[in-house]
Amino acid sequence: MHGALFVAKTGLSAQDTALKVVSNNLANVSTVGFKKDRPVFEDLMYQIQRQPGAQSAEGSQLPSGLQLGSGVRVVGTQKLFTGGELQTTGEAFDIAIAGRGFWQVTLPNGDTGYTRHGQFQLSADNEIVTAEGYLLDPGLTLPSEVLSMTVGVDGVVSVVTAGDPAGQQIGQLQLADFVNPQGLQALGQNLFMETSASGTPVLSNPGEGGTGQLRQGMLEGSNVNAVEELVNMITTQRAYEINSKVISTADQMLSFVTQQL
Repeated sequence: MHGALFVAKTGLSAQDTALKVVSNNLANVSTVGFKKDRPVFEDLMYQIQRQPGAQSAEGSQLPSGLQLGSGVRVVGTQKLFTGGELQTTGEAFDIAIAGRGFWQVTLPNGDTGYTRHGQFQLSADNEIVTAEGYLLDPGLTLPSEVLSMTVGVDGVVSVVTAGDPAGQQIGQLQLADFVNPQGLQALGQNLFMETSASGTPVLSNPGEGGTGQLRQGMLEGSNVNAVEELVNMITTQRAYEINSKVISTADQMLSFVTQQL
């Protein structure tokens, strides 16, 4: 069987995966706090038919040898944690992180999840929760009859109530940061989970330890650039077509051999 068929097959498979990554990025172009992915390719093993540097005669060596590749594969997808554009909403429970860091939330099974999605809401128990109802960690419960809530750039939360117009501090928001955020496991629902590749989380107040400051009344948009992804989609499509052409050419060569013999 013609070896080019198998090589081209790996190319088709890799480009199919790359297109899936691009489509997921485009699908989340409006998702708050979404971080885009990019595929990571690597070439497969080589058949060494003539070893580079081997002696071809007495006193002479092969300068390059003969090495035939076996194709390509997608070895991983890499999350790009560049910041998204901050969008002003004016809502008190919309809090964006301007810089590094993640919100901590408590999942239903008791584990801790991490997110950049700062579109919080208020539960029936006056607790700050995510859109899925997961509690913010450390938890923050507002007193009754709150007239307004203010979140400082350093995470200090103050409220004004009907019985205390002067206001009072009720809590301190914290952010988690990782040595290698790209090692976090994506869970969906805008959540990530700690892995051995990400390292353990380092907690600090916003603006400290390299973490970003908070911006109340704002949301961090997706960092997906629609134009860039459309260019990637076209590039992926052309690469897929080229690999398809290789299969067609190899088929024609095999057809020629079978018809002439």
